[in-house]
Amino acid sequence: MADKPLLPKTQERLSQESITQYVNPETGVPINDRPGLSKVKDRANQVRRDNDSIQNFNVGIKDIDEAIYYYFNEVLRPSVVQNGKKVNVPLVYGSPERWAAMQKDGYYRDKNGRMQAPLIVFRRDSIEKNRNLGNKLDGNHPQNFGIFQEKFSKKNIYDRFGLLNNRVPVKEFYAVAIPDYVNLVYSCIIYTDYVEQNNKIIEGINFASDSYWGDPSKFRFRAMIDNYTTSTEIVQGNDRMVKTEFSINLLGHIITDAINAQAFNTTKRYSKAAINITSETTNNLNNI
Repeated sequence: MADKPLLPKTQERLSQESITQYVNPETGVPINDRPGLSKVKDRANQVRRDNDSIQNFNVGIKDIDEAIYYYFNEVLRPSVVQNGKKVNVPLVYGSPERWAAMQKDGYYRDKNGRMQAPLIVFRRDSIEKNRNLGNKLDGNHPQNFGIFQEKFSKKNIYDRFGLLNNRVPVKEFYAVAIPDYVNLVYSCIIYTDYVEQNNKIIEGINFASDSYWGDPSKFRFRAMIDNYTTSTEIVQGNDRMVKTEFSINLLGHIITDAINAQAFNTTKRYSKAAINITSETTNNLNNI
């Protein structure tokens, strides 16, 4: 019988094997509360997760970008009237190549070299950590968690033995570390052919300022807009271009799924289930 091939070790296992556990020379008992040293694994925390319907919870920077994209296309739905027809204003992300070309020419061109208007372009400028709100306290060993309870557990299958003995139902809990709160700044540019078209788009965006942007079924973040800068540019050989620049200050949060956070996002726990079995004795049958 051929031997089974050995599976490669995971990064977590390699890291744990490289740590030497400290043992008290007097008692011979391992000391597990020292930071940076391996700990004796508690079997109560070794909960199977491969058959879970609940996936690990995480919120990334891409989710925040998609929240803005969703809000523009599904909620704001900017549009202009051009040649007697209603035209939806497309939204594109300002990749480095697009943004550099726009800064050089003053407008955006498609792959055929045609000037695009109306159009809204946005890109992320910066991310700053918000320390005014709570956080997980320590990335190596988080202390703050949000606890969520699953309504149904497979361990609560009905049986007569548990019913007769007043078995306490098992509850499933999922613990997620408190996220890192961040402030993000997005730069946006509106391109239109006429000032009137530009004004209508600004009015709709300004009305949505200071509200929560994003998909209600996923994540929503508060977006704030303070000022708008409008300019009219005359392009030689083309029609004029009306451009408005503004910045979106968005309050977001991040829960990473990186390898150093996988041990904390998301952890599963069970409540204690007890069966109470009582008995009575007597030394005189006449007292029954």
